Formats: sequence, structure tokens, C-alpha cells
Amino acid sequence: MKNRIVKKILRILLLIVVGGAVIGTFYFLWKKAQPEVIVYEIVTPEITDVETKTVATGNVEPRYEVLIKPQISGIISDLYKEAGQMVKEGEIIARIKVIPEMVQLNSAESRVNVADISLKQIEETYKRDETLFNQGVIAREDYDISRANYLKAVEEKENAQSALEIIRDGIAKNSNVASTTQIRSTISGMILDVPVKVGNSVIQSNNFNDGTTIATVANMGDMIFIGNVDETEIGRIHEGMPIKLTIGAIEDRTFDALLEYVSPKGVEKNGAIQFEVKAAVSIQDDAFIRAGYSANAEIVLKRAEQVLTIPESTIEFQGDSAFVQLVTQIEPEQKFERHPVKVGLSDGIKIEITEGLSTTDKVRGAPTDKKN
Repeated sequence: MKNRIVKKILRILLLIVVGGAVIGTFYFLWKKAQPEVIVYEIVTPEITDVETKTVATGNVEPRYEVLIKPQISGIISDLYKEAGQMVKEGEIIARIKVIPEMVQLNSAESRVNVADISLKQIEETYKRDETLFNQGVIAREDYDISRANYLKAVEEKENAQSALEIIRDGIAKNSNVASTTQIRSTISGMILDVPVKVGNSVIQSNNFNDGTTIATVANMGDMIFIGNVDETEIGRIHEGMPIKLTIGAIEDRTFDALLEYVSPKGVEKNGAIQFEVKAAVSIQDDAFIRAGYSANAEIVLKRAEQVLTIPESTIEFQGDSAFVQLVTQIEPEQKFERHPVKVGLSDGIKIEITEGLSTTDKVRGAPTDKKN
């Protein structure tokens, strides 16, 4: 009796399981057959600014960077400044100890000796002629000639002595010019680099040699951006355009700049033609920009202010025409209507709507979820 009851219960349970499986299968197939309802984001047009930009990569450099070079050859005996210090125009940066060339030194000394001998001879003649002139023995003309010869001999002796001092010491004692052994800054600014050390030999700047650089000085208050723009964008760029400068080493800060120069000739770099541009950078008082900082310059090519815009992803383009899906119903089910619009400036994210929409309209955006 008990076995019959257990078998009956098991049979009923089996039928229930089979029936549930059949019902679940039919429900699953019915569910799959139902069309998917896609829920879209609803976008409202808004009033904002639209800009098209191009980016130029480059560096920030001082407008005026001067190489300080010696006017005489020798050895650095003293350095009074180092990189990073401020210097004023005419301030001494270094001092040079002159190492004269032996041939020139010997020639100068010989010239002094010859001038001295000649001066002594002419001086004796002049003193004798002066005595004779005072006694009325020789004419005034002869006395004047003798005196002129004496003065010429004195001048020759002084010139020979000055030439010797310049070769030996770098400057003549009776000169009113600052010593050429003192290397002075030619501008006021910051010293960017001092590539020499005490004891280094240096060569003077002349017609045949650039000379050894003692220091590099620049005005850090007058900086320019030097960068490159691709040939595809250069036709839309001109002098006087405003620039937003972003410097990699200075986070969360931008600087205003004004485009001053666009190169008329391109240079091939990495398979593309690049044109050099330069822009004057406006530096705030609390900012310090080091020479050589890498920077990106955003150049505004076109700008539309306070215009009606929507995300460009909501636009459907067909040939020369543009359309949006205008929302006609939201609840209980979203419904849309294809609506033509006219578009204007685009920055790649949002696009200007010149005709066909208002701020009270709503358009279909990107899909957000799916319902069964």
C-alpha cells in the first residue's frame, strides 16, 4: 500500500517537472520572438559656443638669447656668475688671463725699444735746436720741424708701449675703454648656461672665428612659442590669431599667446610638410617659464558664439542633407520622427544647428538600454 502511494507521488512530481519544462520552453521561445525595444537617450538642444581648432607642437624659448663671447684670447681666471642668476647689462661675468703669443710679444717689445732709441736721438736734436733758436742762430721754420719730429717720436713711443700692453695684458693703461679681459654681459636677463670653467682656454671672436661662448644670457620676461603646423591646416592660419598655450611641465594652467609669424616655406619632417609658426607668450607675474619647455598651442580657426548646438552623433547625414530623429512621444513608449535640419560649424563633438530646431525640441540620442 505504501509502495503504491510513493509511486503515485513520484509520477505526479515527474508530470509536474515535465509540464514545467514544456511551459518554460514555450515561454522562452515566445520571449525570443518578441521585438526588442531600444531605449534612447533624450537630448535637448542648448545654447553654447563652438570652436574649430588645430594644435601645434613645439617649445617655449626666449625671444632674445645672446651668446657672450670674449674679445681677446686667453685662459679663464675667474667666473663671477653661474647659470640661473640674473645679470645686468655691463655686469662682469668672467675675467680672462691673457697668454700672449711669443712672436707678437717679441715684436711689440722690439718696437718699443726701437721707438725709445729713436725718441732719445730726436729729443737730443730737438733740445739742441731749441737752444740755437733761442740764441737766434736757426730760423723759426727749422725749429718747428725739429719740434714736430720730437712730438711724432713721443707719440710713436706711446703707441708702441700701448700695443705691448694690449698684447701682454689685454688693455693699455692709458685706455678709456673697459678692459677686454673683463667679460661683460651685453644685455640684462638671466644666465641660461655657462659652458666654460676656470682654467679653460678661450678664443676671441673675430672675422674668421665665432669665438668661445662664455655664457648664454636671455630675457626670460619676453618668451615666444616656436612650433610646427601641418600643411593641411596652414592655409587657415594667419598672423594675429589668438592662441591658448599648454605647457607640459606646468599643470592645470594655460597661457595666452598671439601668433606673430607663419613661415612661407615648409620643411619635410617624418614624411609630412611642416610650417614653422611663432607666437608671443603673455606670462603672468606669478609664473616662471624655463627656456625649452615643450608646449602645445591650440589655434582657434573658427568660432561661433552662443549658437544652438546638439551632439554631432545625433545627426544623420544623407548626401548634402542632415536629419535628426525628433521625439514625438516618450511614455509609455518612445516614438520618433525624422526631421530635416541645417547645420553649421562643428568641433567634432557638438555641431551648430542653424535651422530646424529650437531649445524646446527634443531629439534622439545614443541607445542607453534594452527592454523585452
